[in-house]
Amino acid sequence: MSELQYHIAMKEGDVGRYVILPGDPARAAKIAKYFDEPAHIATNREFTTYTGTLLGEKVSVTSTGIGGPSASIAMEELVKIGADTFIRVGTCGGINLKVKSGDCIIASAAVRHEGTSLEYAPIEYPAAADFEVTCALAEAAKKLDYRYHVGVVQNKDSFYGQHSPDSMPVSYALNNKWEAWKRLGVLSSEMESAALFTVAAARGVRCGTVLHTVWNQERKALGMDPSDDKDENTEKAIVCAIEALKILIKQNKQ
Repeated sequence: MSELQYHIAMKEGDVGRYVILPGDPARAAKIAKYFDEPAHIATNREFTTYTGTLLGEKVSVTSTGIGGPSASIAMEELVKIGADTFIRVGTCGGINLKVKSGDCIIASAAVRHEGTSLEYAPIEYPAAADFEVTCALAEAAKKLDYRYHVGVVQNKDSFYGQHSPDSMPVSYALNNKWEAWKRLGVLSSEMESAALFTVAAARGVRCGTVLHTVWNQERKALGMDPSDDKDENTEKAIVCAIEALKILIKQNKQ
């Protein structure tokens, strides 16, 4: 499409078929440093894009902002201008007790405890990551010798609904659902993958997710971690995504 997309302010040719999707615009610049010859393409609202190459293939990174609504807008418009393979790189909070600060979480699927995906698919439809992208992320994490987990993550629209549920008028529902996620072995909580996986399914493209675990409030509550256990360094998740893209590029060339 030759015209600029309304929100991301780009047109066909501005991005590669492979796109990394961080939430934070500042993280887009960090990711772009791993590209060969990266160039800033556009910034509009929360959407900042850089394009470069990996293994001679055009690749891009576009920030999505926070939450499913803006993430779905980014994916919709990127698909319209030629992108077909996506990796979300984000942060999360651990739920399962085996998940520690600094661990990488590779999402095989996401709990749709958010609203955006409901405008794409009935609630009975699972928000599942693309198998090939997920396998590439797991292969990359293993190759890099990172501590990682593959499994289901939970998504929500309200950050404070998770972190301050007792302050909410619907605290009874939030706390009961949280206990359900724990009993079901859900690994962590974040805000974008459920929407992205569902949009990807609706539009016939591929999407996977790798997350950096900032901390685990369940381990904290049980005294399993020291007071300074938060880990804000997202570098491992970024490198994992870059290596996974290289794997996917090699596979597609073959």
